[in-house]
Amino acid sequence: MASSAVFEIPRLDLQECEIDSSASINLVEDLTSYNWIEAPETTPTIAVPGCPALWAPPPTPTRVDKDSGLIYISQNAARHPEYPLEPLFRALYTTHPLFDITPIDIVTDRNNMRKLLSFVDPGSSRNGLEPFKINVEIIKNTAIFCREEVNSMEFIGPNEFRGFGHEFEKAHTASQIYGSTGHHRVISYHFGGLKFLVRYETDGYLAEKEAPSDEYLSKLLDGLSLSASKPGPESLPPQFAVSKLRIKKLGQTVSRTSTIEIKTRVIHKPLDLQQIIPQLWISQTPNLVRAYHQNGVFTTPMVQNVTTEIQDWEKRNHKDLQKLAILIRRVISLARQCGGTAVVQSDGDPDKLLIYKVDRKKMLPQDLYSKWDEDQEEGVGIDDRHEGSHGLEVAEAGRQSTDTPATSSDGVKTPIRTGVVSNNVDLAKFPYLSSFVQCQKTPHPEGQEPFDDTVDLSIVALQGVKSGCSQCIQSLPALVHEYRILFQT
Repeated sequence: MASSAVFEIPRLDLQECEIDSSASINLVEDLTSYNWIEAPETTPTIAVPGCPALWAPPPTPTRVDKDSGLIYISQNAARHPEYPLEPLFRALYTTHPLFDITPIDIVTDRNNMRKLLSFVDPGSSRNGLEPFKINVEIIKNTAIFCREEVNSMEFIGPNEFRGFGHEFEKAHTASQIYGSTGHHRVISYHFGGLKFLVRYETDGYLAEKEAPSDEYLSKLLDGLSLSASKPGPESLPPQFAVSKLRIKKLGQTVSRTSTIEIKTRVIHKPLDLQQIIPQLWISQTPNLVRAYHQNGVFTTPMVQNVTTEIQDWEKRNHKDLQKLAILIRRVISLARQCGGTAVVQSDGDPDKLLIYKVDRKKMLPQDLYSKWDEDQEEGVGIDDRHEGSHGLEVAEAGRQSTDTPATSSDGVKTPIRTGVVSNNVDLAKFPYLSSFVQCQKTPHPEGQEPFDDTVDLSIVALQGVKSGCSQCIQSLPALVHEYRILFQT
C-alpha cells in the first residue's frame, strides 16, 4: 500500500474553530446486531441478530483464573481480514433489506471515535494519546472509517499476566448463542450535524425485570427466522451470494437499554468513571458493571445505570465534543482531497494528526458499493427526515408531488410515503392506495398531518410487487400472523 504524507491537522486549529451544530448525540436508533460464531473449515460466520451474553453472576464472591490463551483485539479484522467492515453491512441488510445508506455521513467503529477523541482530549482515555491509524474511504457522500491495529489478536502465555477481565466475563455471563465469540451492535445517531452508523462490541445484557408488552415482543422478533437451524442459501438475500461471509439467521434482538459494559480492576485502584464514560457515550451504552478483585477473588459486582452520568459528562465536555465534530469533518474533507482513500495517523505527537493519501484495494466487496447507486425514488429506505411519522402519506413537495406522477415502462406511478419510507407506486395494483391518494388531496385541519396506519406490512407488500413473491416473503419477519395479514392485504 503506497502512501505519502499530504496534510497535517494541528490541534491548535481545532481550538480556533467554531461550529453551530449540536455537540450532543441525539436521534439514536438501534439498527442491527450480530455474533461471531465458531464455524468449521475456518469459514467466517456471523449470526444475525445474534444475542449478547446474559448477565448471570454467581451469588457469592468468586475466584476466577487469570486471562490466558487467544484474546481478540479486533475480532472483525481477525476473522475477516479482507473486509473487516463487511459484517456490519451484511447484518444491516439482513435486518433491513431496504435500508437507504445514502443519508449516512460516516460509518465507523466506536474504537475509531475513541482514538480521535483521545487526540482532542488525551485525558478521555485511560492510557492517554497513543499512536493509531484509521483507514478512510469516501463513497459518494459517505465516509467509511476502518479500524487498523498492529495485531488483531494476541496469545497470552501461561506465564504472562494481562488481568482477569475476559475470565470474569465468562464466569459472570451466560452465552445465548452456541459457539459465540462476541456480540456486535450497530446504531445510528446524529452528532455535530452529521449522521453516524457506529459499530461496537457489547459485553452482555440485563434480563428484563418485568414481562415485556406484546408490542415490545413484536419488535424484538422482527427479523428473526422461525428456526434456529442452519439456513440454506435461499435464506439469504440473493445479493449476498457473492460474499465469502456466511450468515446464519439466529438469535433474538435485545434492547440497547439493557446492554452492559463490564470493567474489572484490582480493589486498591478504583475505576475512574470519567475515563470510562467516553466509551459508553459513543455507543450510548447505559449500564456499567464495576467489579473489583484481590488476587482474582471478586467481590459482588456493582451494576449501575449511568445514563445521567453520561448526559452530565456530555454537557461538561461540550467544547471538546465540538472539537471532535470539527476534527471528523476536517478528516473527511482532507480524505476527499486525497482522492477518496486516505489514512489518518497519530504517531504519538499530541500536537498534530497526519493524513496520508494511499493507494489500496477497496474496503468493501464490490456488490455493496451498489447500495450507494440504487435509485431511491424507485427503491425504499429509512428516511430520518420523517422519524416521527407513521402510516401512509403522499410524498412531500420537494420530492415528487402527486400531481406529477412518475412514469415507467409499467405505467404511471405515484409517490407514496409509508411511515418513514417512500415508494413510487402503480396505483392500478393497489386500489386501496388509489382511494387513499384522493383522500389526501382534500384539505386537513391546520397542524394535523394526514396519515393512515391501516395497511399492514405495506413496505413488504410494495417490495413484493416490485421484486416478486420470493423477495416479499424473504423480507418478512418471523411472525406467523404477519404472513396471514400480508396475504389478506
